Amino acid sequence: MTQMSQDEIITNTKTVLQGLEALRVEHVSIMNGIAEVQKDNEKSDMLRKNIENIELGLSEAQVMMALTSHLQNIEAEKQKLKTQVRRLHQENAWLRDELANTQQKFQASEQLVAQLEEEKKHLEFMASVKKYDENQEQDDTCEKSRTDPVVELFPDEENDDRNNMSPTPPSQFANQTSGYEIPARLRTLHNLVIQYASQGRYEVAVPLCKQALEDLEKTSGHDHPDVATMLNILALVYRDQNKYKEAANLLNDALSIRGKTLGENHPAVAATLNNLAVLYGKRGKYKDAEPLCKRALEIREKVLGKDHPDVAKQLNNLALLCQNQGKYDEVEKYYQRALDIYESKLGPDDPNVAKTKNNLAGCYLKQGRYTEAEILYKQVLTRAHEREFGAIDSKNKPIWQVAEEREEHKFDNRENTPYGEYGGWHKAAKVDSPTVTTTLKNLGALYRRQGMFEAAETLEDCAMRSKKEAYDLAKQTKVSQLLTSNEKRRSKAIKEDMDFSEEKNAKP
Repeated sequence: MTQMSQDEIITNTKTVLQGLEALRVEHVSIMNGIAEVQKDNEKSDMLRKNIENIELGLSEAQVMMALTSHLQNIEAEKQKLKTQVRRLHQENAWLRDELANTQQKFQASEQLVAQLEEEKKHLEFMASVKKYDENQEQDDTCEKSRTDPVVELFPDEENDDRNNMSPTPPSQFANQTSGYEIPARLRTLHNLVIQYASQGRYEVAVPLCKQALEDLEKTSGHDHPDVATMLNILALVYRDQNKYKEAANLLNDALSIRGKTLGENHPAVAATLNNLAVLYGKRGKYKDAEPLCKRALEIREKVLGKDHPDVAKQLNNLALLCQNQGKYDEVEKYYQRALDIYESKLGPDDPNVAKTKNNLAGCYLKQGRYTEAEILYKQVLTRAHEREFGAIDSKNKPIWQVAEEREEHKFDNRENTPYGEYGGWHKAAKVDSPTVTTTLKNLGALYRRQGMFEAAETLEDCAMRSKKEAYDLAKQTKVSQLLTSNEKRRSKAIKEDMDFSEEKNAKP
């Protein structure tokens, strides 16, 4: 007997099922006819047994059909699993290729680091050459600041979800959003998205993010906090690519999911509202962004308390949106409240205090309230000086006092003025904070607007020199770290070679 295929078995079973059903109907009709005559009980019993056998055959055929249907479902699920395995295998192969490329780049970097040791003797000469180039760039920057005397000092808008594509561990974000844990494979993809996006490799970051989103929706469903998290990450990648429409659609979807799964008053909802407000702000839709930012503020006040530092951060964002709409009364109120929170909760030396004072001073500048802005700038510089050099007295003056004295004595012999030698005053204005450097630039721009050019140049030059010192220090530290790391690797390689030689000599 030839072996039949599955389809042939199903077809034959259906045919037998139809034949048995017809036979059963025929036997039933004969049985009814005999019952009417009521003469031949032996034939009636035989027909009754045949009907029972036929019904048994029908039941078995129906069981076979159900079993066939079940086997077909199992086969379909098997094919589906095979497809997923093939996709995972392809993805794994792609990741292995990426790893191989990264290892090649790492080896090239190791070779480059090895060359740094030989070039160490030439670094001082190269730095001295670069010094003249940077001085020329500083002159160009100063010239640019003269054309635009008021330097914009408002920082980029804050966004809370930017921490899930940054180096922040995914487990921390998971705890932040109502206790669910992100799967290990998703955390790996999340870190890859952050890495590639920071390198500007969006052609890799976006497909990875979409793949993670697709897997999440298959395993957890669309309405899950993990899906909302990945939507936020993809939205921020799109925002960096200036794809604002796509980013807005994703953020609105994430907002809906978080509202349904975590509750309307959850901090994650406030974070998404803030991201959406930032996106609208970048597109100039300040009126649309303002109510979103206010709603985020309301949630944070309710959950965290009205004096929480995150509330102050939200107040800064709201103030910026109002300032772009010319609502200066509200701007001043929001900045002042944020400043009070930072000073009371984090202390007067917290960097956010100086940033908020800079923001408030910028608001005053836009209204022409130069005196009030100048007071805030001087407060920032004075506090920075006190932290670095101690209490202020006649011999320990902040840089703005030095600048004003140089302005006052600009027509006198410079040797008779305090810090008369060029660069002497710079030693009394050592700063390492970007906010302080920004304050130096802005107060210098304000002095220039008031016609105090000597004082302005003093602060501007101080800011340039401070920035250059910080850059040189960071560069030297990085070079030292690279050289140290390279030396350790070389020592380890030598040790491994020696161990291998000892093992080889120990063999008979």
